[in-house]
Amino acid sequence: MILRTSRIALALLMLVAIVQPAATQQPLTGGTVIEAVERLKPGEFLWAPELAPDGPALLIVSVTSQRAILYRNGVPIAISTVSTGRKGHRTPTGVFTVLEKHVEHYSSLYDDAPMPFMQRLTWRGVALHGGNLPGYPASHGCIRLPHRFAELLYGVTRLGMTVIVTDAAQMPRLAPFDGSIASGPAAAPESTDTTEWHPERAPSGTVSIVISAADRRIVVLRNGREIGSAPVTIAGSVTTTTAYVLREADPAGAHWLTVPLSGEPVAEPVAADFWQRFAVDSGFRAAVAQVVTPGTTVLLTADTLVAGSAGQQRTVIEAEPEGKR
Repeated sequence: MILRTSRIALALLMLVAIVQPAATQQPLTGGTVIEAVERLKPGEFLWAPELAPDGPALLIVSVTSQRAILYRNGVPIAISTVSTGRKGHRTPTGVFTVLEKHVEHYSSLYDDAPMPFMQRLTWRGVALHGGNLPGYPASHGCIRLPHRFAELLYGVTRLGMTVIVTDAAQMPRLAPFDGSIASGPAAAPESTDTTEWHPERAPSGTVSIVISAADRRIVVLRNGREIGSAPVTIAGSVTTTTAYVLREADPAGAHWLTVPLSGEPVAEPVAADFWQRFAVDSGFRAAVAQVVTPGTTVLLTADTLVAGSAGQQRTVIEAEPEGKR
C-alpha cells in the first residue's frame, strides 16, 4: 500500500531536527513539512530512516533551494541543507551515480582539503562530502553536507545509487519539445535509431531510466552503467524535468510516485495510465520490465542527452569511464 503524503508529513513532524555543529536535538512543532524544511538553518537537517527502513535510495539535490532530500522506496527519510558550487565553480546538474566512497578523503585539486565521508559523483572532482555550510553556494563544485549528515548518509548509500542534481530555475524550458500527439496513448516510434540491450555490462545494481523528449530516446542505467537504449515516442508535450520512483509492485500493478525536484519533500502517486504516453519497441519494454524493481528511478526530461547540441539544455548522464571499470 502506498504511503500517502499526509502520513509522511505527520511522521516527519513527530521526529526531531538534528543540528550541526552543535549536535543538539530540537523538537519540531506545528506547521507543514515544507515549512519545517524552509526553517532549517545552514548545517541543520532532518533524519528519519524509520519511515522506510530498507530498500533502494535516491538523493535529489536542489541547487536553487540549497537542499538535499533522501528518498528510500519513494518515501522521504532525510532532508538536509547543502552548499553547492559558487560562481565560476558551478555544480553540474544532471543524473549521477555514486562512483566511489571513502570515509577519509583529501582533495587532489585543492590543497589536500579534507572531504570526510566522500561519495564521488564525477571523475572530474565533484562529490558529496561533509564541509562548511555558510548558507549559500560556496564550494568548488562539490556538494557540501553537514558533517553528521554526511556520516549518516554514507551509512545508507551504496555504489551505483542514483543522485539527481537539479536547478529548478531552469524549468520550464524556453523551447520545449512538443509531441506529435496531443492526448491519448503514444504511437509506435518512427525513429530509425537502433535499439541496444546489454544487461551483462552491469549484472546487478540500482536501475535508473532517463527519457529524453528532445532526443526521443530512452536510456537505461544499472549501477551507473548504460545497459540499454531505444527510440521512444511520447504523447503530448514535455516542458520540465520530472522524476518518478517505483514504490512497490503487486498483483494490482506497479505503484509509482512523482518525486519533486524543487526541494519539497512531497511525493504523489502517479496515475495508472501515465506510462501509456510512452511507446517503445515491445521487446525492449519486456526486457526493461525484467530489471525494474522497487526503488527504480525514471527521469523524464525535455533536455537533450547529446553533447554539443546548440540551443538546448542538456541533462548530463555521468557514469564510470572505461578506464575505471
